[in-house]
Amino acid sequence: MDRTVLLHYRSVRLGLWATGVVLAAALGVWLQAPMDSSAARMPAVQSTQGTPVRAKTLQRVAQGDVPNPDGAKAGHAASLVEMAPDDPALLTLFWFSGERESGPQVQIVAAQWLRATQAWTAPRTVVNRHAMGELLGHGIRRLGNPVAWRDAQGRMHLYVVATGGGGWAAARILHLRQKGPSQALEQLQFEPERVLPLSWLWNTSFLVRNGPLPLDDGGMALPVHFELGAKIPAVLRLDREGRLVGMARVSSRDHVLQPALLPLGPQHWLALMRDESLKHRVAVAETTDGGRRWQDLPDLDLPNPDASVAAWSLGAGEHLLAYNPIESGRERLDLARSHDGIHWQQQLALRTGQVEDEFSYPALLWAEGSLWVAYTVDRARLAWQRLAPQETP
Repeated sequence: MDRTVLLHYRSVRLGLWATGVVLAAALGVWLQAPMDSSAARMPAVQSTQGTPVRAKTLQRVAQGDVPNPDGAKAGHAASLVEMAPDDPALLTLFWFSGERESGPQVQIVAAQWLRATQAWTAPRTVVNRHAMGELLGHGIRRLGNPVAWRDAQGRMHLYVVATGGGGWAAARILHLRQKGPSQALEQLQFEPERVLPLSWLWNTSFLVRNGPLPLDDGGMALPVHFELGAKIPAVLRLDREGRLVGMARVSSRDHVLQPALLPLGPQHWLALMRDESLKHRVAVAETTDGGRRWQDLPDLDLPNPDASVAAWSLGAGEHLLAYNPIESGRERLDLARSHDGIHWQQQLALRTGQVEDEFSYPALLWAEGSLWVAYTVDRARLAWQRLAPQETP
């Protein structure tokens, strides 16, 4: 590269970094503005034949690949949502799929696990970036990281990472709402509600990744992170319609992101986070007042290679974590269990491969007496596993 061009390139990158740091600092102050305390809707204690399910009894009972859309070479960032008890589908799975991550053909697709067939349907595009851009009145360059939620009325919402110019650091969070009455996959449609108003700089550089924490009032807490110049995790407070009513910064650190919320009590939650520093550990922060104030805790004694984690509570002190348990690479994906969210033990290895393999971005959901795990394989497709309680000798 020509020296003049190289110097210009470096100065542009430095300028963007400095701008990001200044913006992150300003947002860091803003995100500490008080937010109303919230009470999590604690999960019902799962039981089989009247006996509470213990995480250590979970064993794999089924697994496989999720069907890929025709011609798709990339698939990533799973989000699982449970359907209504009388729906023909038990689960709906959303992810982004196309020719490559950040590619112009990437769309948000979905598949459903049908109760009758005990199998996934063929996937279908549910968010097309060109059509969505026309509805919004401005272009969308990239789509990614869908997060699904069914509200108190049973309506489906999607919170999707969308960019105009720039890369993921220039992303915004687009709120989409179900259009029409049907949630059958062949009829499921979404329309834009709004770009979430999260910052004074055109709402730039906020992303979603992990699923929401349901609240007692019918709303939810949605974990997000800011990414330009520094990584700042935050929690959004949304009402029963999915509208933003508050925000709080989760960690004072500027190198942790993609928080996964784990409720230990109605107002006592943990945020387990990916850490891009050289510590190679799962980071953690705690709130004891329903998300209003957070404090950092010592890192968990769990290796992590700067990779996304997923958490789930079965209630009664039975908690689960899916994560990459190595300091470098993503060729292994494990499930761990804990009674307090701080001290963890391996439950089982979900996937193990070679150094060049990748099993990443897990999503967890408890439905129909089983733990469902969805995750990315080599950034090319999604895979799933179903774990159920098995009596151990």
